[in-house]
Amino acid sequence: MDTSKKAESRRAATTALDPFAGEPAWAQAPRRVKVRAPGKINAFFRVGPLREDGYHGVASTYLAVSLYEELAVTSKPGTPATDITVSISPESTLDADLLAGIPLDASNLAVRAALLIAEISENPTGAHIEITKRVPIAGGMGGGSADAAAALVACDALWHTGLSREELSQLGSELGADVPFALLGGAAVGLGVGDQLTAALAPTPLHWVLVPADFGLSTPRVYGTLDQLRADAGAEVPEPGQIDPGVLAALRVGDAQALAPWLHNDLQAAAVSLAPSLAEVLRQGEDAGALASLVSGSGPTLAFLVADADHAQAVAAALAGHGHEAWAVTGPVHGAAIIP
Repeated sequence: MDTSKKAESRRAATTALDPFAGEPAWAQAPRRVKVRAPGKINAFFRVGPLREDGYHGVASTYLAVSLYEELAVTSKPGTPATDITVSISPESTLDADLLAGIPLDASNLAVRAALLIAEISENPTGAHIEITKRVPIAGGMGGGSADAAAALVACDALWHTGLSREELSQLGSELGADVPFALLGGAAVGLGVGDQLTAALAPTPLHWVLVPADFGLSTPRVYGTLDQLRADAGAEVPEPGQIDPGVLAALRVGDAQALAPWLHNDLQAAAVSLAPSLAEVLRQGEDAGALASLVSGSGPTLAFLVADADHAQAVAAALAGHGHEAWAVTGPVHGAAIIP
């Protein structure tokens, strides 16, 4: 279904009406919907050359992992749908300085997502969004995209819009390439600019250790650095066409040992160039016994593949002994979902 046409027809039908006239009973009292959405890692990431449109083609294997953003969206009856406010929950677990850099205005991805749903809802109201941040900010794990996905699901339920996951994904693609995956969850192959998703079979969750950084990396800057490194080396880079089949075979059987040799990220060299300290942490994780390691997405969060839960605890403890925060997670997990 074309959601833009749906919005157009509904707006045309209600243009001459009082926006608060005839509201159903559910819209007349405050309601609250809570949703959680996972962060992601890229177990495999190939990046093509810079295109004329300013983007890069990619071939990626996304895995949703058990590190979640949570959003609580509360309606504000009697207020216009453009009255969308946002705040950061004190239960957020990230560094206060990084949290302070999150925009609390209309540029916030969760606010933009709510406004997209409001455009096609018959009885939207204003709403307040409270975000509990746990996924590293500017960390290469799609935390902002998870917020947007959670807001789409929450506002769809809050205003009884009744959109399918496919329709929500279509809206999410307007906000960023990672938003549709945060809705889908699980494991998926991403082509194009990462938005052409195909679910991948990965029935057995694998174990990972994540090490966040106390700083962020700008995704455009990381891509720009990759372009410069390639230009300096005189490298000719083809458009990525597919995922190496070994990645998908290992995920299909849930075999961490088989997956380890296939972990790859073209952006890793650029991220390490911008933040050389990452190289030492990668080495420390491998010395601690991780099966493989890589920078997640554009970084600077690092992901270490391990054999099982006990191995995860051992590697996390070793990294903590070096003074790093280390989190044991599993993946793949489900996408954005309403929670009690």
